[in-house]
Amino acid sequence: MSLRLFAALAIPGAAAERLTALMRGVPGARWRPRENLHLTLRFFGEIAEPVAEDIDASLAAGALRIAPFDVTLKGVGVFGGADPHTLWAGVAPSAPLTTLAGLCERAARDAGRKKEARGFTPHVTLAYLNNPDRARLIAFEQRCALFEAAPWRVVRFGLYSSQVRRNAPSLYRSEAEYPLG
Repeated sequence: MSLRLFAALAIPGAAAERLTALMRGVPGARWRPRENLHLTLRFFGEIAEPVAEDIDASLAAGALRIAPFDVTLKGVGVFGGADPHTLWAGVAPSAPLTTLAGLCERAARDAGRKKEARGFTPHVTLAYLNNPDRARLIAFEQRCALFEAAPWRVVRFGLYSSQVRRNAPSLYRSEAEYPLG
């Protein structure tokens, strides 16, 4: 049996509320439900259970070497350039967050996964876009350009499984939590 896995930070209540308040005004956006908001550290893909156990052990050991740190959501943007496909909230630069993502990348590589083609771009996916109205998308970006949520203390991260569903948001389930430091 295999699991579709990713490592992520859960978004705490106050930050999630700030994000959900932004989610409006873009026709063609499939907004993510609040319970699906997270900051992905590394997507592992379909993983066989023995390999998942190796990733779990690596993440658990590595988490102990990283001290708790603060994260701040800041700004919004779009992935896809001329063909926008994802609307996201950004994250203020954070060396500890980059270190944590590096730990997740090493766990993936040690488990035989290929290196991520794109560099780590910390973000929270707000919506997937399907032929969005460009003017409304630009208006959204302008309206939310100065968005910033209060920082929160990251004391743990998690390993999640994802079940993709047709015509509904994916279902995420926590498989493991890793306390920092």
